[in-house]
Amino acid sequence: MILTDTHTHIYSESFDDDQDEMMQRAIANGVTRFFVPAIDSAYTQSMYNIESKYPENVFLMMGLHPTHVKENYREELHHVEEELEKRFQNQEEKKFFAVGEIGIDLYWDKTLLEFQKEAFKFQIKLAKKYSLPIVIHCREAFEEVFEVLESEKADDLFGIFHCFTGTIEDAKRAIDYNMKLGIGGVVTFKNGKIDRFLDQISLDHIVLETDSPYLAPTPYRGKRNESSYLINVLNKLAEVYQISAEEIAEITTKNSKDVFGI
Repeated sequence: MILTDTHTHIYSESFDDDQDEMMQRAIANGVTRFFVPAIDSAYTQSMYNIESKYPENVFLMMGLHPTHVKENYREELHHVEEELEKRFQNQEEKKFFAVGEIGIDLYWDKTLLEFQKEAFKFQIKLAKKYSLPIVIHCREAFEEVFEVLESEKADDLFGIFHCFTGTIEDAKRAIDYNMKLGIGGVVTFKNGKIDRFLDQISLDHIVLETDSPYLAPTPYRGKRNESSYLINVLNKLAEVYQISAEEIAEITTKNSKDVFGI
């Protein structure tokens, strides 16, 4: 059984003391593909380092996380643009597999909304330029994210709505914009709510993720998350959809391949 973690920050400082052990635990649990989102330029080298250590397992994204959109955001966007161009021009290097994670986050700070929108749109255009999917971060900003997606709507706009926590109506809107839904630890929470309607969404639209080291699933909630815990998300989805975990793994891994072009 092959599992794909479509969103995991395995280069995080949270894993500085046991990164290799964490990776081996995940691989032992069948998680053999790790799609790794960017945050900002400060983390780029750490991402390249783990890719070098696990070249057969690790697939990188490039982007500017919305919570890291600050006054210097244009410099950060220039870094994103440069890194994408550098890798796509150098055929000897591995390519990036998505532009992400990008989007809008109004949980921490609403004052930078216009900066976040500009950064989101700019990075969507980069994704189109390189025929890449986008990986969306959305927190307390569904309407704002959908507004940007509508303005950039096109056949070549596609990707993943990472850490989906919206309503069934939000899910259907996201799917209409050619987005898969990234389902992680929240589906295991008693108050997570998405497990109440998820079986009304075809599995063809679902991919699995952990968002480690954040949002650990039950029974690890509140502790550091890691990719090996994807098995807990898998088992919950098997319960929700009333089919085997093996079938969930097969379908969601195929979906991830379709999105990331592997």
